[in-house]
Amino acid sequence: MYGLIGKMTAVAGQRSALIALLLDAVERMPGCYSYIVAEDTADADAIWITEVWDSKDSHARSLTLPEVKAAIAKARPLIAGFADGVTTTPVGGHGLVKVTG
Repeated sequence: MYGLIGKMTAVAGQRSALIALLLDAVERMPGCYSYIVAEDTADADAIWITEVWDSKDSHARSLTLPEVKAAIAKARPLIAGFADGVTTTPVGGHGLVKVTG
């Protein structure tokens, strides 16, 4: 499995609109086991995104999907910045199917 955790900061007052765009196409991403968008409780403009994919390649392919490209284009003006993200190797947990192989 392949995981990503990142922090995104919305333009002031645009967090809800940005979240709506991020969540719009998540059910149509092949290979995505989990895509969680969470509001930061200490920063009214910050968003945390936690992703779990079957592979790094599936994540890369998702960025080429027309609906994902369209969402990125719509979201770009609402994004003030990104913090350094981390790459993880998910091994399981509640809601995740353990994949062997």
